[in-house]
Amino acid sequence: MMKAVQPIGIFDSGIGGTSIWKEIHTLLPSEDTLYLSDSKNAPYGNKTKDAIIALAVKNTEYLLERNSKIIVVACNTATTNAIKVLRQNYDVPFIGIEPAIKPAALKTKTNTIGILATKGTLNSELFEKTSSNLSSNPIIIEQIGEGLVDLIENGKIHSDEMNRLLKKYLKPMMNANADHIVLGCTHYPYLKEKIQNIVGASVNIIDSGSAVAIQTKNILSEHNLLISGTRTPINKFLINKNKAVLTKILSDYASRINIEEEDF
Repeated sequence: MMKAVQPIGIFDSGIGGTSIWKEIHTLLPSEDTLYLSDSKNAPYGNKTKDAIIALAVKNTEYLLERNSKIIVVACNTATTNAIKVLRQNYDVPFIGIEPAIKPAALKTKTNTIGILATKGTLNSELFEKTSSNLSSNPIIIEQIGEGLVDLIENGKIHSDEMNRLLKKYLKPMMNANADHIVLGCTHYPYLKEKIQNIVGASVNIIDSGSAVAIQTKNILSEHNLLISGTRTPINKFLINKNKAVLTKILSDYASRINIEEEDF
């Protein structure tokens, strides 16, 4: 039986899911967390569905061995391709993350939205189902963010190559008069300021981080697994490649976290 004092397990194909961790930690500051950064296998978005499922299973079992009470799949590609399998095979609550196209579709004034995501997310059955079941019928400009995750994982967020790729990928959305852009990868919130500078202040940029944190809290509450009271949490991060990049991106939290490089 799961206990409230056990950690919230979180995994991603790399450091991008830390954007989700930050939202969870802000909302649930007393909860222990265990974050798995599978950076040596990043990005997941260009792998086959079977390969993505295998990696998601590996990460899940690693987190369960360390007594995670809930698992947040902080990766759009892993969610859209593997979460159904995970829920069928493991007796633990799972929280997934999908591109926030529903709120974008409801709020658009130009009836055009853009989505920047990985190939694995855009080609998935779950994404197709979500986008085809919208109550409205907006024009959706889909764009694979080829190369963006690699640059983020290698600490090149502010590189000329990043700027070049973003301008290239965002141009079709701007040409189509999209007024909302959905970030369909947990790495991409780290590019939000750059994207906003390119598309202008009139375009709304949406990610799923806050919604995932709220859903995590709700599910923990339903299962009586929320920590009660105030306590100092243990926030542990495990990464299997390039610890320095993860350390830098979490530098504001240095006094509250422990980062270890480990092969898994």
